[in-house]
Amino acid sequence: MRVSAPAELPPFRRRWAAVGGLLVLSPISAEYLIGYGESTSRPMELLAGLLVLAPLYGTVAVLIREVTRRTGRGWPTILLLSAAFGVIQAGLIDQSLFGREADADDPGWATQAPVTLVPGLGVDAANLVNYVGGHVIWSFAAPVAVVESCVPRVANRPWLGPVGIGVMAVLWALGAALIHSDTGADSTAGPAQLTGAAVVAIALIAAAFTVRRARSRSPVKAPSWWLVAGATGVTWCAGQMLPATWSGVTVNVVAMAVLGWLLLRWSRRRGWDRRHVLAAAGSALVVRAGLSFLVEPLGDDADFTVKYAVNAAMLAGVAGLLLVAAHRLRRQEPNAC
Repeated sequence: MRVSAPAELPPFRRRWAAVGGLLVLSPISAEYLIGYGESTSRPMELLAGLLVLAPLYGTVAVLIREVTRRTGRGWPTILLLSAAFGVIQAGLIDQSLFGREADADDPGWATQAPVTLVPGLGVDAANLVNYVGGHVIWSFAAPVAVVESCVPRVANRPWLGPVGIGVMAVLWALGAALIHSDTGADSTAGPAQLTGAAVVAIALIAAAFTVRRARSRSPVKAPSWWLVAGATGVTWCAGQMLPATWSGVTVNVVAMAVLGWLLLRWSRRRGWDRRHVLAAAGSALVVRAGLSFLVEPLGDDADFTVKYAVNAAMLAGVAGLLLVAAHRLRRQEPNAC
């Protein structure tokens, strides 16, 4: 995607509305749309949870987007930074990539080795794809694309000044420290595993600022944005429903790689614009919200009547947000991407 050099800050109301939207959409997309949490049938707890999840997820989405646009870079940088923070989140903060100590209430839980455990690394390959890939798509990239589509006039411009960036960084550090203190105590991750995760994250960050944009466009016309939405939607859905086995992980990785290659080629064609980006990102949110009706939440006291009502409200909210974004893109001539 071609991105113009950042300009001066937009009007306060417009940019802070965008920042606020991204702060909220990122954690909702990451944690709430799929409907697996114990609080899914307790709407007030969902709202209260945003006080922790917005600093943990939303601030990162804002910072990734801000750094990318301020340096005049595009989606390769956003995706690589998203992968880096996915590794930081799952490998260093909550350490969900690694094993957990035995649960006193369920002694057999920690002794059951995952089917896709990578020998010598102590990493479950299915969790690696699910957690890190999930952060890339649902925690950061898709929310950034959707919110930018809602504000196309300022999508390539910075939204925060130095103070705002500092506030986001401090909020993220506080949220990360809170989650780490809650989940890190029972992690079995050793120094070598944590060091490895840190090295991978640093390498991804370095790659994000060395990757180069395409300098030329193909004269071939870009596909319809409907085709983009269909191709991405099918891939997102398949990836979420594949079993946590080596064959399932392999198919998922291959499918995502093929989709990434297609999107890269399509984005270099004539006529590719923000509608195509919104189609890819929007399909991810729709799939996530739609599959929530098939997901049984954690815990034994879920009220499924309330759960389905929450799922329906989330899906309706996603649909409404995408309609607003599409309408605003139609009102303004799309920027070149």
